[in-house]
Amino acid sequence: MKYRKIGTNPQRQREVSALALGAMMFGTTVEEERAFAILDRFVEAGGTFVDTANNYAFWVNGTQGGESEALLGRWRRSRGITDEVVIATKLAGRPKAPGRDFMNMEGLAPEVIRESSARSRELLGVERLDLLYAHGDDMTVPQQDVAEAFAALVAEGSVAMLGASNHWSWRLERMRAIAEAADLPGYEVIQYHHTYLRARGDVPNRRSKDGHQGLFSAEMITYLRDRPELTLVAYTPLLSGAYVRDDRPLGELHDHAGTKARLEALHEVVRQTGATANQVVLSWLMGGDLPIIPLVGASSVAQLNESLEAVELDLTAEQRAFMDAAH
Repeated sequence: MKYRKIGTNPQRQREVSALALGAMMFGTTVEEERAFAILDRFVEAGGTFVDTANNYAFWVNGTQGGESEALLGRWRRSRGITDEVVIATKLAGRPKAPGRDFMNMEGLAPEVIRESSARSRELLGVERLDLLYAHGDDMTVPQQDVAEAFAALVAEGSVAMLGASNHWSWRLERMRAIAEAADLPGYEVIQYHHTYLRARGDVPNRRSKDGHQGLFSAEMITYLRDRPELTLVAYTPLLSGAYVRDDRPLGELHDHAGTKARLEALHEVVRQTGATANQVVLSWLMGGDLPIIPLVGASSVAQLNESLEAVELDLTAEQRAFMDAAH
């Protein structure tokens, strides 16, 4: 396993594995025994970065979520896991009532931030959350209030590090400016959907109230190049199996002229390396000049092993340039 540091504050920054494991479906479609086996294998391989959220996975059974956090709490206790594994969770996306409504979320009001973070600590069985994301933005709450609410959790020791997921870049930058001006802890890790194939910017994110939050674009790349202290965690980097499975079509997000050229370049590097397309994509993400940590899901140990092997796959400069040039 390879490792990298996240965070800028020397007292709070952590070293984590270069590959993160997503626990979104643990406790629902991935039952406990299988989830424990996947988590055990991840730790055995040196994995130290696990991701969840307080709303995972409410849409499966029409709940308010929490199944994933609760399972991770049981796994921690049964295995004696303490601070050697960094667990990131998120708030703001928990539905206000049981069901499958993606538009009726708890948001980022200060009282929600405090109550939801306390619930996550209880379910995970921790005194302090290693990394807490704002799981989407909430434009109904003043950003100053959000910054102060998150900072209060850090000040009291309930949260170590803050992050944001699925924000417009201008909102992200404004939030960071507010925190800096008030000498408050700001977002240090960001999480967006990102992969080798480029996404269309005109396809709405149906799980976002304003349509396009969560889409990673060339504009976000320029933002990250200007903010090297930020770490990007890339979710759904393998497109739910679409790179390697004929029964998983890409869909409209990647339905544009550039996709064919990118896929041809990808498969040429697959031929050269003998690796799988998934492994090449993960290696491309991990080894680039932007600090990217791929966040992979797994419903079996075999799936996880494929991703773990990608950590040791180093693309040559020529292979990377070839993939980058395809468009």
